[in-house]
Amino acid sequence: MKILFAASEAGPFIRTGGLGDVSGALPIALAKEEQDVRVILPLYDSIPAKYRQTMLFLGSTIVTLGWRHQYAGVFTQSINNVQYYFIDNEYYYKRKGLYGHFDDGERFAFFSKAILDVLPLIGFYPDIIHCNDWQTGLLPVLLDSFYRDNKNYADTKTVFTIHNIEFQGKMDRSCISDVFGIPESYRKAAEYDNKANMLKAGIEQSNIVTTVSETYAKEIMDPYFAYGLENILQKRSYKLTGIVNGIDTDLYNPLKDESLFQRYSEKSLVRKQKNKVGLQELVDLPAAEKPLIGMVTRLTNQKGLDIIMEVIEEMLEMDIQLVILGTGDWKYENALTELSKKYPAKLAVIINFSRDIASKIYGGADMFLMPSRFEPCGLSQLIAMRYGNIPIVRETGGLKDTVIPYNPVSGEGTGFTFKSYNALDMLDAIKRAIAVYGDKKQWQALMRNAMERDYSWKEQAKKYIRLYQSL
Repeated sequence: MKILFAASEAGPFIRTGGLGDVSGALPIALAKEEQDVRVILPLYDSIPAKYRQTMLFLGSTIVTLGWRHQYAGVFTQSINNVQYYFIDNEYYYKRKGLYGHFDDGERFAFFSKAILDVLPLIGFYPDIIHCNDWQTGLLPVLLDSFYRDNKNYADTKTVFTIHNIEFQGKMDRSCISDVFGIPESYRKAAEYDNKANMLKAGIEQSNIVTTVSETYAKEIMDPYFAYGLENILQKRSYKLTGIVNGIDTDLYNPLKDESLFQRYSEKSLVRKQKNKVGLQELVDLPAAEKPLIGMVTRLTNQKGLDIIMEVIEEMLEMDIQLVILGTGDWKYENALTELSKKYPAKLAVIINFSRDIASKIYGGADMFLMPSRFEPCGLSQLIAMRYGNIPIVRETGGLKDTVIPYNPVSGEGTGFTFKSYNALDMLDAIKRAIAVYGDKKQWQALMRNAMERDYSWKEQAKKYIRLYQSL
């Protein structure tokens, strides 16, 4: 099959979160399954020079968007048997940062329209266009409203993946005609709650809607999780499915990770201890043999910081250490920084993000705390388990689908879970983990359980291929 993967970010070129990781890894996995997969994304100014300097210019066209006529250049590069295309327009993309600009609706409406306009330039008419999140949500609407009369586009099907339903691309309703240029007959697809809604457009007009875990696909039909789109998703449930994400197991590999103090595998767990001591020294915690809990997270309510702050002093009264890496809401940044001064031998807080330090936490901590209010899939728990770092998670979204609750009788499981979004339930899960940690033989068996599972994209890519074939 010919598959065009459309996304606003993709590793290794540019990524800010899970979407960039998925867009970087899934196409490579599809290519390994002998699919003709290409990826298209904006040519941001912040893409590193080492990539920009090796791109090949293919040509340009003029994109009509409402009353606007905008230049769109196309550059290309091949990595890991995947062809990548980049839409060039300096007015829209020569800026600092990917998102958060006043005209984001226009920027990504242009991107969606440009994708369809440059297909003759690149000589690739896909069987499937796989769109991702609100930034490409308009593409299925534009395809149906402007291109179906062209035989080259007549049979193209669309898949739309929701990575996080909280972000919907809401704009003033006038954008539908003035900016997006969508004709009256398709206007309702892009309109919801008296606003333009680009995510809703993708849900309405695509052939299949996916999300990034089976549980999240069910959750987003509930008002608690849906951010106002529950009615739309309930009506479109017949085309909604969930496929849990994988991770790049070459990138996240404790046997190859150069950021670690000592590389190791499930067959050499004794080496992991050097990573714990190295991490403790790095963050100025005493090199004590006690449970070290790690967090690599955004400091927001979605990630459970509100329930952590309810009981954090109770946590720190236990015989543990806690290291937190992340940025987010200033109230949590400030509160955690002050607590680290109060408990210098127990709490280390790094208000920053560093892939190097993140790897050291994955490799050095014993447990990984992830008490999210909601989590569409989550990659951190998968990375943690890959490194033998036992997750403590709330049973929501992908956390529920990927972390198997540990059973001390049978020895089965890969982590510790709790159901209610409640600080005391989270504390109970932490205490259960600490109890098992006290039995070194049992803990090492649990670590091997976590490390031996397959977190790669291989099986997940096959699920996507079957989904594409169904269209």
